Amino acid sequence: MSLIERARAMLPSLVEMRRDLHRHPELGFQVERTARIAADAVEALGFRVRRGVGITGVVAELGDGSGPTVALRADMDALPIQEDTGAEYASLTPGVMHACGHDVHTTGLVGAARLLMEELTLGTLPPGTVRLIFQPSEEVTDADGKSGAMRMIADGAMVGVDAVVGLHVSPEREAGKIFVRSGAFMAGAEELRVTVRGKSSHAARPHLGVDALLLAAQGLVAAKAAANEVLAASERGVVSFGKLEAGTAGNIIADRAVLYGTLRYFDQDVRARLVTAVTEAFESLESLGAGVTVDVGPGFPPVLNDEKVAACVSEALGELLGEDAVVECEPELTAEDFAYLAREAPGVFFWLGASLPEPRELHHPRFDIDESVLPVGAAALAHSALTLLRTLTAGT
Repeated sequence: MSLIERARAMLPSLVEMRRDLHRHPELGFQVERTARIAADAVEALGFRVRRGVGITGVVAELGDGSGPTVALRADMDALPIQEDTGAEYASLTPGVMHACGHDVHTTGLVGAARLLMEELTLGTLPPGTVRLIFQPSEEVTDADGKSGAMRMIADGAMVGVDAVVGLHVSPEREAGKIFVRSGAFMAGAEELRVTVRGKSSHAARPHLGVDALLLAAQGLVAAKAAANEVLAASERGVVSFGKLEAGTAGNIIADRAVLYGTLRYFDQDVRARLVTAVTEAFESLESLGAGVTVDVGPGFPPVLNDEKVAACVSEALGELLGEDAVVECEPELTAEDFAYLAREAPGVFFWLGASLPEPRELHHPRFDIDESVLPVGAAALAHSALTLLRTLTAGT
């Protein structure tokens, strides 16, 4: 029986695990239950397990350590979103749901662990080590601006790794297909926080104050226009604002307004020009009597797929699933802290298509997937690890 056939035979158990994780989502670094389930599952298979890595992460290893080390990563945290799918396995935690598919990622990595252990039993596991990285807090950073990947790296999760592989489920792409490219894959992202300070007055006497809310709105329009103007037609980047806090009452001129947004880019030069454009646009408000502070960061760098690793994995997945099942995709302005792992070792990140007949969206209350792709994700991770171990061993 082939690897993909063995993976598809696991579908019922993978669906059971994914639905259990989906019912019990956890935020940020508070993924204690999810981490325990993942750790217990792979430890029972025979993996060497280290818990509490990067606060609540899990690292597990299989292999004799005599050759290269390939890491496979899955994130575990959910989002502060109220689920609206109506599914029988919907979240049981009010205001929290797996709206980004990390329950799928965790399940897929456990499935990959099962397939890899079968390879060991069959005597076909290549020399070297496979390291599983179950990561907390991909969606948010902690009080120190550290994400789960950053915390796990600091705790030694990437020491000695020769290549790293990760995937992200995509509810908008064709189910069962892999979407990948070398080079820029996902954007770098920086948080933006702009504070505009004015002077309060009665709303009937606005001439006696400095309207921070009005000036913040002017700055927003100016910043968006300036950001568009500094980009060439061939360059990709965006500045967006999604939150504004200002004022205390409708009849009081606001003395303070705070705008929250994000800056996305692939190239460091583009990032620098966008930061300058936004900063200068808001600082121009100072000529109108406002005080302005523009804070940039924290954020994630771009996800850059290593050319050799991406080519190796793309070819391997074409052999596993069929050439038509592996599609070269365009880069996306979404962001991922897998970027930090790919800075530590050559890496590849890819999309796993999982669209339902009515496609859903990431970070949406109705997010859901076609669960038939769960074995595809598990097999893709396992086969990537096996192929990279063989390739890296042959190259040494």
